[in-house]
Amino acid sequence: MQAVFGSPGRYVQGAGAIEVLGEHAARLGSNALLVADRMVMGMVGDRLVRLCEQAGVATRSVSFDEALTPGLVARLAAEAGQPGPDLVVAAGGGRSIDAGKALADHFGVPVITVPTVASNDAPTSKNYVLYDEAHRLLAVRHLSYSPSSVIADTALIAQAPAPMLLAGIGDAISKMFEAEQCARAPAGRNMFGTRPLLSAAALARACHAVLMADAQDALAAAGTGTPTPPFERVVEATILMSGLGFESGGLSIAHALTRGLSALRGVSHAPHGLQVAFGLLVQLELERRDDAARTEVEALYRSIGLPLCLADLGLPDATQEELRHAAELSLAAPHMRNFMREPDAGDLVAAMRAVNARALQMVQAAEAS
Repeated sequence: MQAVFGSPGRYVQGAGAIEVLGEHAARLGSNALLVADRMVMGMVGDRLVRLCEQAGVATRSVSFDEALTPGLVARLAAEAGQPGPDLVVAAGGGRSIDAGKALADHFGVPVITVPTVASNDAPTSKNYVLYDEAHRLLAVRHLSYSPSSVIADTALIAQAPAPMLLAGIGDAISKMFEAEQCARAPAGRNMFGTRPLLSAAALARACHAVLMADAQDALAAAGTGTPTPPFERVVEATILMSGLGFESGGLSIAHALTRGLSALRGVSHAPHGLQVAFGLLVQLELERRDDAARTEVEALYRSIGLPLCLADLGLPDATQEELRHAAELSLAAPHMRNFMREPDAGDLVAAMRAVNARALQMVQAAEAS
């Protein structure tokens, strides 16, 4: 059987990296479409257009504020006008990046991603998520290839508030454990539909090591506009290492569980990365991980504010029926097969309850001391 490792064509990171946008755009085409939400467009839209046009790339722009639905994609494509673009530049957070990918898919052209936050690894990924008009997950679509370039200007990313980076850390901290499970599962497959290669697991392990060492210091720099060495390393971990680790290494229960968590009252509005962080604790419970590994992860969570229980996500009083419903929704996620044994709804409910109980024990132990 063949195995596939995928990645962006180029990844550029550092303070001022945005200045190379025109050079990268000119290699791909001469007629660009800039896509961003309205806030990001107001912050950096004119600068991005200028950088492209100085390199000889004519650039139009479209912006939006709503959820990414098929209707929005059609509307933005119509606003782009004719002739259609020969490349797309997507700037902003996960929603803007996904909108850019959707339009690149629509027009059949390459995409450059310019993240303005490090809240997830969407900039490196070929995947994008569509929602229905009620903001329910509709489909996960895939580009034929990963983004042609990712330009991560850390001076820009360091302006974003710390909670955005915290979400990115929560999303990334699971990747080593998920890649391990995907490799162990007989039916485990990465996002390219193949068995994972060793390189992806190595990147996922490197991502984990960086986050354990530097997450706290990186969060201290978030929002200051001044990237520090720990901040640079954590941005690389949350955007590049995490993205390569999950696409080529595979996801597992930590991400599958977000299908159900996002349907729970109180939890649905929690950032994706925080839901994943809780999902990892559930996965570790199902793995029956030794206490040393779990204690290390929990110590990081406590030190930086990641959720240790459902109450931390906004649901302190989950009922058995709610947990069962979340479990059943999660079982429909394709990542659920990337686990050493096939769990059922009862297994997931019991694991969520065990994680909640473990968090309560930690609180009681802290109060007693």
